[in-house]
Order: sequence, then C-alpha cells, then structure tokens
Amino acid sequence: MRFVFIFLLCFVVINLFIGLFHIIRGKSKNSNQVVRSLTIRVAISILLFAAILITVYLTSNHLK
Repeated sequence: MRFVFIFLLCFVVINLFIGLFHIIRGKSKNSNQVVRSLTIRVAISILLFAAILITVYLTSNHLK
C-alpha cells in the first residue's frame, strides 16, 4: 500500500512541474494544457487523500 501512496505523490509532483513548464512558456495556446494539468493534479491529490483516510480508518482500533 505504501508503494501506491508514493506513486501517487510522485505523479502529483511531476504534474506540478509540467504545469509550471507550461506557465513559464507563456503562450496563450497552452492555457488549456495548464488547466488540464491543474485538474489532473487536484483529482489525484483528492484520490491520494481519500486513500490515506481509508487506510487510517481500516488500520485503526475501531474495527477490533
């Protein structure tokens, strides 16, 4: 499970730098790419947060 968290976190960081690259290039036609990069990053971040919450809940003492 730890591998999945690390993979998702790396994906978020890589996507962050892809968005930064598109912002630095500054061409108006790349605005769709910046928005798409932000959308993917937010979606994966929410998924990562939900996965962490589910893991904490399932490994807590509430189930015993």
